[in-house]
Amino acid sequence: MSVAKDPKAQANQSLQTGIRKGLTRYGDTEFSLFLRKAFIKAMGYSDSALERPIIGITNTYSDFNPCHGNVPQMIEAIKRGVMQAGGMPMVFPTISIHESFAFPTSMYLRNLMALDTEEMMRSQPVDAVVLVGGCDKTIPAQLMAAASLDIPVLSIPTGPMLTTLHQGDRLGACTDCRRYWGKFRAGEIDQEEIDEVNGKLAPTTGTCMVMGTASTIACMVETAGLSLPGTAAAPAVMAERFRLSELTGRRAVELAKTADQKTFSPRAILTPKALTNALTVLHAIGGSTNALIHITAVAARLGIKIDLDMVDQLGRNVPVLVDLKPSGAHYMEHLYEDGGLMAVLRELKPHLYLDCLTVSGKTLGEEIEDAKVSKARKVIRISSDPIYPVGGLAILRGNLAPRGAVIKHSAASPDLLKHRGRAVVFSSLEDLALRIDSPDLDVNADDILVLQNAGPKGAPGMPEAGYLPIPKKLAQAGVKDMVRISDARMSGTAFGTIVLHITPESAENGPLAVVRNGDMIVLDVSQRLLHLEVDDAEIRKRIDALASPAERLAIPESGYRRLYQTTVTQADIGCDFDFMVPSMTGTAPVLKGR
Repeated sequence: MSVAKDPKAQANQSLQTGIRKGLTRYGDTEFSLFLRKAFIKAMGYSDSALERPIIGITNTYSDFNPCHGNVPQMIEAIKRGVMQAGGMPMVFPTISIHESFAFPTSMYLRNLMALDTEEMMRSQPVDAVVLVGGCDKTIPAQLMAAASLDIPVLSIPTGPMLTTLHQGDRLGACTDCRRYWGKFRAGEIDQEEIDEVNGKLAPTTGTCMVMGTASTIACMVETAGLSLPGTAAAPAVMAERFRLSELTGRRAVELAKTADQKTFSPRAILTPKALTNALTVLHAIGGSTNALIHITAVAARLGIKIDLDMVDQLGRNVPVLVDLKPSGAHYMEHLYEDGGLMAVLRELKPHLYLDCLTVSGKTLGEEIEDAKVSKARKVIRISSDPIYPVGGLAILRGNLAPRGAVIKHSAASPDLLKHRGRAVVFSSLEDLALRIDSPDLDVNADDILVLQNAGPKGAPGMPEAGYLPIPKKLAQAGVKDMVRISDARMSGTAFGTIVLHITPESAENGPLAVVRNGDMIVLDVSQRLLHLEVDDAEIRKRIDALASPAERLAIPESGYRRLYQTTVTQADIGCDFDFMVPSMTGTAPVLKGR
């Protein structure tokens, strides 16, 4: 028997704020408030403090997360800003994920962090939340949570590291991690030098100081309007990072006091136009391929479908304007010196929806106009003199990728963007590790390296394994790049002619699963083509001979891995849990013309 809900009680509940919000259910609301106050007073809070708007602050710090090493200081600055504006700051912990410390991969834990963050925000009396994130998957997880819950939030990234020098060569994690590791594998440098480099690649706390996934996401979030201007580029250890933290705390209180909080909720800010702006910037900064999966997941939680063909069309009209590694030569500290993201957006104005509202209360166009203009430019190009004539990413299709694949062609070898080669197949990550450096491996520089079963379900977690190493015997012969394809991801810091996110993945019995050694593959980026030169009947025959995905995956009977492998979606939907994705009610629009 259903019990009718009291409309008056529901209205009163929706109007509750601060300490009265989301009371624990004991069957007596007055007792719930009495008990809550009693226990919070054990922390030394006064009644006056408890009457203020409560601003939640996520604490993503961990001893395993050097990218978040400045979080304690950022939190203190945020708290200072909250109290200046008359709010009550309340810090709460969530999962902390770092790419190189997460097994089997940080992507495997992104959805778990999103659930954790959402329920922590839902279950605690917060009027607004400051989301502090940094290393690759943390901000996407937080935005996925915010999109599902839809209360006012401001995102502030931890910021990029600073760089240092090695024998006159400026180093940056982790593009230069891969560059020097390639030299070491090729025998160009010895153990002593690689050890010396190892101690210099990450000289300060903060995220990678190249245009990797962390910096890409920070730029896209600032563009989309969920963080304040300047927050994407200010280095992690500079005073400006902490001043921006304080400002974010103050603004969070202002949002909490807004009569209609829905005005500045994630759903109101992250409109299809705002998401299109973010995708435009993804192309213009030569951003990470990972970001495409993350923004797709965030959009999906809002009921918005990111169409890959639209993403590709955006890239055909937007040049790469930022000369940062891995697409260029410089680092995030130089982008900061050039005026940060707002200086890039100034060059992109004809390509942007300038009327989008941001959490600052201004439109994106107003923020661009208010931003200071740097007289000297080191890394930001004007539209007529780009780093790369079209956007950084391209979407590929063909019989190998019926639902799409992605390549970061701005960081690829131009001579390999149209290539036909023989497949050299590795059936798994374990197979790759066992055979890639074997002197008996049948491989030459014109071949195409193929990695199977490294996707969302197959790995599991879609690790950053798409950057297959050059076989040692070829590396020692001077080979620097080869075409490599997989259903895995690639670090945003990586470079090379690498095709990623092939969908459907091998573990779902997609066509990639039936590629065999010696098959010929054609890559033609200008035609957006990825084609296996095997006739359709033979491909179908090979697929039919495979065991079912359920049999091949050997999914455990319990635990998080079971939840993940039975519910994670494919890359073109964002690799979220299927039960977290509502039915699609709209699509992001195509880029507007001038």
